[in-house]
Amino acid sequence: MTPLPQPDDLTSLVLRTDFTDNTAWDALKAALITADPYPNATFVSDAQYAGVSIEALVQADAEADDEDKLTYLFLADATTMADDEHPLLAVDLYDEPGRIFRVPLRWYDEVSANLSIANLDFADFADFADATNESGMFRGFEGD
Repeated sequence: MTPLPQPDDLTSLVLRTDFTDNTAWDALKAALITADPYPNATFVSDAQYAGVSIEALVQADAEADDEDKLTYLFLADATTMADDEHPLLAVDLYDEPGRIFRVPLRWYDEVSANLSIANLDFADFADFADATNESGMFRGFEGD
């Protein structure tokens, strides 16, 4: 696999891995673009990533040169495309490579912004998602 795409500055990589529904992909992008007046996502829709496993993404990142390594990314997978909340799959590529949690679009801006500026670590969100529900879905911190 080629090196993973690089997100634009202060944005998060949203990598499409499910290519069964172009309308759902377009709706997902539109929702993320209109949710925040500032760009917060770099969208990549490349068929070479169709159905790619988390393990393959972790391996591709591990093999990348240091300046090309990512710390996390979001996948638009089959669950994202089929679910009404379009929960993206957040994937850790740095501290605990392969660790995951889901992020409904409502919470994407909060998670993406905090990860992109390293205000919070991936584990802060993943630990909270794991502790608050069995689905591993991040739905905001208590009191939000």
